[in-house]
Amino acid sequence: MKHIKVGDLMTDEVVSVVSLTSFKEVAKLLAQHDISGLPVLDEEDRVVGVVSESDLLSRQAARNPDAGGTAPSGAESTAAEIMSTPAVTVHAEESAPEAARLMTRSGVERLPVVDDEDRLVGIVTRRDLLRLFLRPDAEIRGRVIQDVLVRTMGLGPDAVTVHVVDGVVTLEGRLESRGQIAILAYLVEQLDGVVAVVSHVTAPVEGPVPTSLREVAPGPSAER
Repeated sequence: MKHIKVGDLMTDEVVSVVSLTSFKEVAKLLAQHDISGLPVLDEEDRVVGVVSESDLLSRQAARNPDAGGTAPSGAESTAAEIMSTPAVTVHAEESAPEAARLMTRSGVERLPVVDDEDRLVGIVTRRDLLRLFLRPDAEIRGRVIQDVLVRTMGLGPDAVTVHVVDGVVTLEGRLESRGQIAILAYLVEQLDGVVAVVSHVTAPVEGPVPTSLREVAPGPSAER
């Protein structure tokens, strides 16, 4: 079983700033590049934080509580004072679904991608991860047959009939046991791009369904 890696989806040309970059310059970069956030780097290109539009707005509101006041503008602030830290980062070798879960748990819209020494190598956004659900139906069907049926379960390519429409996989056929049916559905659900699985597969042997599919079904690797 294979998953698309973060490195396959990330953008490697990243707009970034250093700790001493001014508020005004950060705002200018966000506007120029039409992005909602960017990483802050130290002198060795390690990610020390992230500055987002919401960080800029929060800083500006704190310095100017009265819209009609004359308090100093946020232009005097630096990226180090504004950024959210510690930065939530991800490694290029991690799978895209893992990155999506991390992004959801952390409530962020982008993840700086770092190498083994935490140096910036790219960035992945929610928009990048959404590309997983735009995979052609024919490609998904091929992966169900080759990756799941043949390579993982050791079955023939025609052991089960596979139909895919708009990411919804429909399985039809007959296997040897209910356990096989459960494993098949579980593995297909793990494939990148699969929206849902509808199983019409039957089995002559009414054996028990595995209590923990993770114990009997090999987990997806982080390789493409």
